[in-house]
Amino acid sequence: MDRLRVTDVLVVVAAVACAQVVRFGRPDLEAPRAAFDYTVVSVALALTWITFLAIFRTRSPRVLGGGAEEYRRLLSATFRLFGLVAIISLLFRFELARGYLAIALPVGLLGLLFTRWLFRRHVARGRRRGDYQTSVIIVGSHSSALSMARSFNRDGSAGYAVVGVCLPRTQSVTEDQLSVDGLEIPVLGNENDVLDAIENTGADTVAVTATDHIGHEGIRRMVWDLEKKNVDLVVAPGVVDVAGPRLHMRPVAGLPLIHVEKPQYNGASRFGKTAFDMVFAVLALVAVAPLFLVAAVLVKTTSKGSVFYRSERMGLDGTPFQMIKFRSMVQDADARVSELLARNDSEGGVLFKMREDPRVTAVGRVMRRLSIDELPQFFNVLRREMSIVGPRPPLRREVETYDGDVRRRLLVKPGLTGLWQVSGRSDLSWEESVRLDLSYVENWSMTGDLLIVLKTLKAVVGSDGAY
Repeated sequence: MDRLRVTDVLVVVAAVACAQVVRFGRPDLEAPRAAFDYTVVSVALALTWITFLAIFRTRSPRVLGGGAEEYRRLLSATFRLFGLVAIISLLFRFELARGYLAIALPVGLLGLLFTRWLFRRHVARGRRRGDYQTSVIIVGSHSSALSMARSFNRDGSAGYAVVGVCLPRTQSVTEDQLSVDGLEIPVLGNENDVLDAIENTGADTVAVTATDHIGHEGIRRMVWDLEKKNVDLVVAPGVVDVAGPRLHMRPVAGLPLIHVEKPQYNGASRFGKTAFDMVFAVLALVAVAPLFLVAAVLVKTTSKGSVFYRSERMGLDGTPFQMIKFRSMVQDADARVSELLARNDSEGGVLFKMREDPRVTAVGRVMRRLSIDELPQFFNVLRREMSIVGPRPPLRREVETYDGDVRRRLLVKPGLTGLWQVSGRSDLSWEESVRLDLSYVENWSMTGDLLIVLKTLKAVVGSDGAY
């Protein structure tokens, strides 16, 4: 916290000083009077900026390393500050040089975002080593406590270390430990033993997974008891794979109710996504045109067959289309699928994946590792059959196995990239791929698409999960 506070101060001071020097030059040489006046302005702006970062709790332990909320607070604090500066300038006719503000705002904001990104990476690495952990006691039913403990244990970067569980008295539990992925977590009693459990473990957070057995009065009493001990209380709402922007807390009749907004697939949202797809696809094709030509020549000259491979995929609302890729396999690859089914690496058999597929050509292996074979899909985007970001494009035989829930993948266009692409690609199981696709469908946003595109570039450069 102290180190981050010092970093924020250095970034803000550097941004304001940079704006003054670039706009007005050095005080003792080029514009003494203006520079002197703006030295006072710069000091006031820097102090106010630092104060706004504190007021908006941008360094709160609850958001540090948490991603979107941390960045949102930084953006909110910065833009509100400069909005206030603009209002004051207008009301009091205080003529601030626009160039000065136009330099200070982006330099400072980008500097703050960059240092937070570096800090987030540092925290994530530390948490995977076991540092920067929040010790948690889980209170809930056997199944819900086990599920939460497993989630915390598998995502080391979340920073939650489960030190014990308290199970309800209504459940006849004879075991004194829960086994989670080889980790033994002690059972510390029931919901009435939470305070004793905190004393014994030194936990600083209590996570409640279900409130039925505790009741409203029990939760209220727990809040008061934990407040005295300066221990945080978090309550899992029981709504999974629904992002924060769709969840709104609304007090009704004295009860805090969570309202889940419906996902937006049509209207302005779809228009904005389509516009982004068109612009991005055109710019991408222009940028990769030389690489596109080189890949086409290599495919044509190193193996028999056409340059492009067309595969039927199911798009929006189950509409079939021909997905285009550079051919990375031998010409009769589809005819040889049946003889290779026994070597399928995919669990469940719905997808066909092989790490060492003998049908892949030497050039094709390189293209797959770098995702070059997928570049022609930008033409599918321009034909409005695909989107830049979306669920994985499914085959017809996959769609025929979908049940009612999985068919929700077809509510949006399939994507050239998506959560599946940045979360392991070919390393994912069928079930995990479906879960990620459904999570995307439920929580689509333009901001989320931009983040996925950035993560895709990182995954492609690192060849993560590609084969």
